[in-house]
Amino acid sequence: MLDEQRPGRLIVSGDDADLAAVLVRLLRKDLLGTVEVAFVPTSRRSPAAAAWELPRDRAQAAALALDGQASPVPLIRDDAGGVLVGRGEVRNLRGEAYCDNTLVVRGTVRRLVATPGPDGVSSERGRGVTPATGRALQIGCVGATVVVNGVEHPRVVPRWVWYRHTTDWLLVRPTKP
Repeated sequence: MLDEQRPGRLIVSGDDADLAAVLVRLLRKDLLGTVEVAFVPTSRRSPAAAAWELPRDRAQAAALALDGQASPVPLIRDDAGGVLVGRGEVRNLRGEAYCDNTLVVRGTVRRLVATPGPDGVSSERGRGVTPATGRALQIGCVGATVVVNGVEHPRVVPRWVWYRHTTDWLLVRPTKP
């Protein structure tokens, strides 16, 4: 569809992985800054809806998708060609992680959680994890399992990076009073 038409707004109804797939397609077509994206999560437990303060109720989310205003928000990419829209986890991490210049982890932690937000990517407070927010979260490890937007990466990885893309995406979301 994106090859033949340039829609003004896309409404994505599904889970966080569905939203991420649409954003990857817009990124590859260089349409991030021109196509508005509205998200109607099919689950009330959507980390993307929580991260961007979207309605969890489907009827409210659908009404917002049709009538809401879009505003630019940071696109968080990873070094495997994907995007982070809700929640990223690095499980069984044994190594180091830095958010910009801040040491987030050195040693072993069961889980490091990353979330997108208005200021870029954040690491979540947990046992042995220093919370931080910045443009990039870089992880080097012996080997860890990565889960992005609810989908497990097919291989154990020795490193992972989430970083803020140079172009924001246009998200339809509630306006702040």
